[in-house]
Parts: sequence; C-alpha cells; structure tokens
Amino acid sequence: MGITVKGLAALKQGAWLTEPGDRGAGALRAKGSAGGARFYFRYRDSAGRYDDLPVGVYDATGRGGLTLAQAKETAGRLSLRYLGGDRDLRLALETERREVASTRAARARQALAAAERQAATFAGLLTAYVDHLRLGSKASWRQVRGAIDRHITPRKTLACKPADEIVVDDVMPVFHELVRSGKLREAEKLRAYLRAAYGAARKARTDATMHAFAGFRIYTNPLADLEVSRPKQAADKAATAARERKWALSERQLALYWKRLAGDRTSRGALLRFHLLTGGQRAEQLARLTAADYDSDQKAITIHDTKGRRKQAHEHVVPLLPEAVRDLELMRGEAGPYLFTLNNGAAPASYDKLWKSMMGIARSMLEAGEVDRLFTPGTIRKTVETRLAAKGVPDEVLARLLSHGLGGIQARSYNAHRYDEEKRIALRKLRALCEPAGKAGNVAAMRRRNDRI
Repeated sequence: MGITVKGLAALKQGAWLTEPGDRGAGALRAKGSAGGARFYFRYRDSAGRYDDLPVGVYDATGRGGLTLAQAKETAGRLSLRYLGGDRDLRLALETERREVASTRAARARQALAAAERQAATFAGLLTAYVDHLRLGSKASWRQVRGAIDRHITPRKTLACKPADEIVVDDVMPVFHELVRSGKLREAEKLRAYLRAAYGAARKARTDATMHAFAGFRIYTNPLADLEVSRPKQAADKAATAARERKWALSERQLALYWKRLAGDRTSRGALLRFHLLTGGQRAEQLARLTAADYDSDQKAITIHDTKGRRKQAHEHVVPLLPEAVRDLELMRGEAGPYLFTLNNGAAPASYDKLWKSMMGIARSMLEAGEVDRLFTPGTIRKTVETRLAAKGVPDEVLARLLSHGLGGIQARSYNAHRYDEEKRIALRKLRALCEPAGKAGNVAAMRRRNDRI
C-alpha cells in the first residue's frame, strides 16, 4: 500500500512505513517518533550495508518540514543519483555540502575584502588619522581635518582611491594648485599631514594600539619622496616671515600693554592679564583648564600639555601670582567649570576669543604709535621668554615655565625637580617688567562682568 497521509498521522513511535519501488533503486521510508514522523531514504552502500539517510521531518502543511509529496520527490532525486553511480550517498552528499559551504565562505570573504577595500580609501585613511589625533587629545586635529576638507575631500576621484594604491602622482595636482596660488606654507603643512597619516598607518603593522589603521594594509609610505621646495624668492620671503615671527614687545611696549590691561575692568581684561601673568601659556591649553586643575592651597594651576608626540599628557604646573589669582576668581563663575573663560565658566575662551580680545588692545596701541605692528598671543609668549632671558632667567627655567624643549632624555628620565619656586621667581620678574616704576600689586580686585566677544 505504501506511505499515505493517513498512515503517517497514525504512525506509532518506533514503527516504520516503506514506499514500494523498483528493486535496487532505494526506497522512501517513514519512522514514527515522539515529534512526529521522519522520512529516510534507504539504500545499500558500496559495502552492501543498509543505510537510512535522513530526508526530513513530516509536516502536512509543508511549513515546518516536508509534505509527503515533497518527501517522495526528494527520494526520487536521491534514487536517480544512486542509480547514476553515487553508491555512498551519505558521503557524496556530505562532500557536496562541504563544497557548497566552502564556496559560500569564499564568496563571503571576497565580498568582505571588497567592502573593506572600498572603505579603505585615501579619505578614509586621513579620517582615521584625524580621529587618532583627536582621541590622543592632540590640539592639531582640527587644523589637520580642515586641510583635508579643503584640499582632499572635494576631489572625489582622489579621495575614493584605495589608500594602498596612492602614489605621489595622484596628489601632485593638489600641490601644484597650492604652489601656483602662492600658498607654499599651506602646501608644506598638507605634505606633513599626509606623510604623518601614512606613517601612523604603517605603524599599525607592529603596534596593537594603532588598530584604527589595521584595515588599510599600508606597508610603505608612498608619499615619503613628496617635496615642496621653495624657490629663492619664496625662501627669502619665508626667512623674512621667520624673523617677523621672532619679533617681541620691548620692555616699554610691554609696560604700555600692561597699563591698558590694568585699566580694563571687564572679563576681557581679566582674561588678558591672566594670559600674560601666567607666562603667555598656549591658549589651547589654558582653554582646557577646569576647577579641578586649580590648587587653591598652592596657588597654582596644572596644565595637561599634549603638544608634540606625547601619548601621555605632561602635567605642567604654573604658579599664580596674587594678581593672577584675583583675575582667575574674576573670570570664574557658577555657570560651568572652566577657568579661562569669558562667560562665568560656561565655556572656555578659545584661541580665537583670546586673539580678538588682544587685537582690540593691539589696534589701540598701533593707532597711538606705541607699537609699529599688531601683535598676537604668540607675540606675548615670545615677549615673555625674550624679556625674561634678558633679565637672566636660565633657559632651563624658561623651558619649564613655558613647557617646551622638555623632550630630552635628561628632562624625561633624570631631572625630577619641578622648578616651582624658580618659575614663581621668574613670574615675579615678569610682573616687575610690567610696571618698571615698582607699582606691582596695585591692581584692585575687579567687579565680574560677562562681556562677550
């Protein structure tokens, strides 16, 4: 009679039903189980042993298994294979399953590799470098991102090219355009950023902490030979600019600058005085100061200096003169934790805000004939170092006060002295330079105002 739907429904656990067929062609069988009937294909293998090969679970609807018709169809295909020479059906099917799985895995790997390669573009590498700088608390990440957004991202063909296929010829049009526009310094900076990005990606091969670059497969720096040489005219201009950058206020000009600051009863005046009386510290680092960085007992701030190749921020302690403490309190408020601020601590005063505040004073001094050119926060920093050096402050103390030139092995590994007292003495000398007549300490505590730029 064979296997029927009615018979399958009534099949008891452990009992069998067999579908009749041609001798030697194999047969469909059904076995009762606790979960319902199960289909098998019975045949003799090459050794003459019977083998019941699982076909599937019976389900009258076909949604959770095989209907009887589907089981018979599957058994028919297995019978044809068996008669066609696959005498060890189980082995043949397992081999086939493995081959299919292997093929699918290979295709998946190829697809993943293609996707990774598509993502590992030149722009992707540069973005990873910007993120690397940002996560490392490097203040330069914004400048790097800006240069990439200006010169690389708009060039879609270049930006989308795989990073490991980039050669100097690919980026040279960018540099040609910059040089033709007279932007040699911009070209030099961009060259440094691109080379540094490839250097970081190459390091990922041996440094596990550089995992952000792992997918780029960078083994060499293709831009190592990229140069931006300056013609004589440009070199002379650069040399002149370098001399200009070394310009500092004279003692008289510094005193006149202080005189204008001393009379400024706004929060801007407090900001500029604090900047000067702390030695002209870098604005980006002052902007990171919060209440947690101020030691009211020691009257000192701790700046976390991440400049350069430091992976661990250098703790740069700056002692505060009494006037600087008063200006700090004038800037502080209950609106937020920031110390170097124009709005009661709600937000830090960025370099731009410091620059704009100083530029108002600089323009007034220029109009009054007190200076012959405008000056910037960088000028004040150079002025502090230049004038203190002229007053006999040793280079080692200046380096500690201004947090530069501390990369040598002696400073890193041997000299543990903090120079707190030496720095305080240097700042007192700076304060004395601001009022040569000896009027230091006469700046009254000023009323807090929330003047914004």
